[in-house]
Amino acid sequence: MSGSPAGEELQRRLGVFDAVVIGLGSMIGAGVFAALAPAARAAGSGLLAGLAVAAVVAYCNATSSARLAARHPASGGTYVYGRERLGDFWGYLAGWAFVVGKTASCAAMALTVGSYVWPAHAHAVAVAAVVLLTGVNYVGVQKSAWLTRVIVAVVLAVLAAVVVACLASATPGGGRLEFGAGTGPGGILQAAGLLFFAFAGYARIATLGEEVRDPARTIPRAVPLALGIVLAVYAAVAVAVLTVLGTAGLGAATAPLAQAVDEAGVGALAPAVRVGAAVAALGSLLALILGVSRTTLAMARDRHLPHALAAVHPRFQVPHRAELLVGAVVAVLAATADLRGAIGFSSFGVLVYYAIANASAWTLAPDEGRPPRVVPIAGLAGCLILAFALPFSSVASGTAVLAGGAALYGLRRAR
Repeated sequence: MSGSPAGEELQRRLGVFDAVVIGLGSMIGAGVFAALAPAARAAGSGLLAGLAVAAVVAYCNATSSARLAARHPASGGTYVYGRERLGDFWGYLAGWAFVVGKTASCAAMALTVGSYVWPAHAHAVAVAAVVLLTGVNYVGVQKSAWLTRVIVAVVLAVLAAVVVACLASATPGGGRLEFGAGTGPGGILQAAGLLFFAFAGYARIATLGEEVRDPARTIPRAVPLALGIVLAVYAAVAVAVLTVLGTAGLGAATAPLAQAVDEAGVGALAPAVRVGAAVAALGSLLALILGVSRTTLAMARDRHLPHALAAVHPRFQVPHRAELLVGAVVAVLAATADLRGAIGFSSFGVLVYYAIANASAWTLAPDEGRPPRVVPIAGLAGCLILAFALPFSSVASGTAVLAGGAALYGLRRAR
């Protein structure tokens, strides 16, 4: 991306460790606490197969995104890559899918916080969480990275305790991990689509490209490292919980990790698990608001969104107007939206976003760090298959919103 006008540039302050932690903070909270149970309902005993499929697609997307981010280290992620590699419309469509889909995901994570902290007033707690974390982001990305580091440490400690408690109990049964009659390819693909939502946090690293030191080396290191850590954590937690609850028990659970430690005879750990779930969702929300505001900044610079949103705060060096707008919209959604619908809608938009990323990576030349050809092909096909394997309501609403965005683009071009 070409140089930005004075007052619209961000400072490069993040290293590999901070970039990895931001990715971990956005992935772990969404995945273990929000996607395991519905994925189990969709896939039956094929849950672990769905996790493997999601990991393969996520790896392809991570590789494509990392190579593109190293080549185009500017805020905006696939919005920038699509515009530079495929043309203005495809970049716009990726940005639209990301901003709309991830705004819904922000609301979902805020509602997750509310449902764990104070179920009777989940919407009010969700709005308060959005206001608090928008303020944290407003005063600078360095403080956000520091807070995310603390959140990730707490969540990983809670998940480690869950795994140990489940595997050390007298109740686990390895036979509960075997495929059964309820497993089908359609269910496995739908589960993979839901679990892919949990892997999508590595995009946050790419959207921070303008704030990372030495992005050509930092981003290709941080993306696969964050993805590998999260895959290991997901697999360990899924195996531990399945061995205690079984597929049917996991699919029916509203708070599966807390229920698993209860079933394992370590009920005293359940309150800590509930706190960990709320903290994890806060970590996701923190990183999501950060990423959505950066893509909004990039689109505003190109006047796909109001140019006033491109301003960068002279003291805090953040896109303050974009962050305030995103925070306000998410707060309204958190006060009114349905958690399940928000997650399904977000998943469709995220998969479309990565489909465009893989198509963009296909255009890289060998001297531009092009990945092996099979990577963007598998990533593109995988994203489209998983997107259309999602529940019909998610596919229909996601397609309608993308069509609306395309129509707005056409009207703007006509003017």
